[in-house]
Amino acid sequence: MRTNQFGITAILVFMILLGGCKNGSQEQNQELMEMATPELNLSEANRLASLPFSCIQVEYPNKLGQSLNDSTHIKNPKRLHPAFYGCYDWHSSVHGHWSLVSLLKKFPDLKDAVAIRQKLRENLSKENIENEVAYFRMKGNNTYERTYGWAWLLKLSEELHTWEDPMANELSANLQPLVEIIVEGYLVFLPKLNYPIRVGEHSNSAFGMSLAWDYANTVAHAGLKEVLTASVNRFYMNDENCPLDWEPSGFDFLSPCLEETNLVRKVLPPKEFKAWFDRFLPQLTKTSFKLETGKVSDRSDGKLVHIDGLNFSRAWCLYGIAETLPEYSHLRQIANEHLSHSLPNIVDDNYEGTHWLGSFALYALSQTN
Repeated sequence: MRTNQFGITAILVFMILLGGCKNGSQEQNQELMEMATPELNLSEANRLASLPFSCIQVEYPNKLGQSLNDSTHIKNPKRLHPAFYGCYDWHSSVHGHWSLVSLLKKFPDLKDAVAIRQKLRENLSKENIENEVAYFRMKGNNTYERTYGWAWLLKLSEELHTWEDPMANELSANLQPLVEIIVEGYLVFLPKLNYPIRVGEHSNSAFGMSLAWDYANTVAHAGLKEVLTASVNRFYMNDENCPLDWEPSGFDFLSPCLEETNLVRKVLPPKEFKAWFDRFLPQLTKTSFKLETGKVSDRSDGKLVHIDGLNFSRAWCLYGIAETLPEYSHLRQIANEHLSHSLPNIVDDNYEGTHWLGSFALYALSQTN
């Protein structure tokens, strides 16, 4: 594993903490612990950018995840998905593109900025997106990637929408026909969904709704916000005492309890959210609350490495809760521990993890402020 800027910073903070435990007060030690919040600097941005940059135009290995309606559906990945054929599967390709856009916005001086821009233009061309739209319109494909891939597509659109850059304007316009199909998918699907999907993998309804809410809120899409709000009220308002000690399941990369919390905090006003949160996860309101980081036994196993993703997703949820409810700031330290545990484990030679984990790390890092 390569030593990186984050790893060195973490070691220094740990050494300071050791000294503080001997010589400083508890309050001083707490202040030092807050210094351990990971930050996204240019060095780390280059490392994270290298992961999707190296895979968004790599066609194989590939997991199509499609249902075949007839023999015309049997094509190679790049013909089926000319925009999002790389990074092993469609949704990972989508959030790989999101990662590159997000990093370019924050760090225009990325090492491979010119080449990244070229790849984004090539993949997100008007013609390629039209072909992606055609795929969704093929018989039997209207539910493709529901709702995990849908959510990341809207996150990509949101990132482009909020970037004041001529290329971003061009790519946003190219992407819009596919965005409209995804939005319509939410508007049709959510009112028909009688029960929330409470799992720790792709189909988790709270996660899919959370990124959709971000998009709807950013672009002021009243219809989507209305459907999402109604769904949150139906699914989650009466929930209490979420069994967090049942988590994680062995393949989880999302926390059912925390993703639900993260969604509800976005939709409810802070005062209402606090009342709901105190009923839903009362143990988290205590400063003594602890949450052990998820442990991965084999990072070459594509399912077991999901737990690194769980650490990242727990972190972004906990950062969000602490931001909305500052009185629960102790949750930030737990988020730091989860993010710090898995961040050094994203390595270039582990394709089973790097094709998607970098995006999760970046999203968690983006919530630290």
